[in-house]
Amino acid sequence: MNPSASPELHPITHARFLADVALLGRRIEADAWMPDILVGIGRGGLVPAVYLSHRLNRPMLSIDYSSNLLALADPALAGIAAKSAAGVRCLLIDDINDSGGTIGQLRRLLRDQGSDLRHVRFAVLLNNDSSGETVDYCADNIDRKIDKRWFVFPWEALAAEEAIVEEALSLPDRLA
Repeated sequence: MNPSASPELHPITHARFLADVALLGRRIEADAWMPDILVGIGRGGLVPAVYLSHRLNRPMLSIDYSSNLLALADPALAGIAAKSAAGVRCLLIDDINDSGGTIGQLRRLLRDQGSDLRHVRFAVLLNNDSSGETVDYCADNIDRKIDKRWFVFPWEALAAEEAIVEEALSLPDRLA
């Protein structure tokens, strides 16, 4: 993609979001591993985590990861690490596994804080098959090597288009 060109914005409708959450819930329910708690990864994973919390009838926590102030996320991560070390099954939820950066960093931080990663899993609405990290559950798959659309989830719909485009252009490797 030409760096000065606008990305192809692809809005996810609310109906599609609901269908994807329902599908993700069914996939989790079909597995023998059922989470004890859900953890929404802020910002994009918070809304799907709330919906899944109701669908699966499980409590939900959140981690503020999007602020890029890891000191704010550290106490929550330490708590999740301690819970998983005690055998509590924790399902971390995000909207998209794109490059794998978020999931990879959270795995490293949890491991560094003593987490038992056997009790930690990840779920996303949209998974990039060519990501550097894998997830345990997803509603849909894309391949960023081919699919260059910039997905706009319903909770982002009120953002100014310029802000969405600016964010997309700040990550040119996902669009090139």
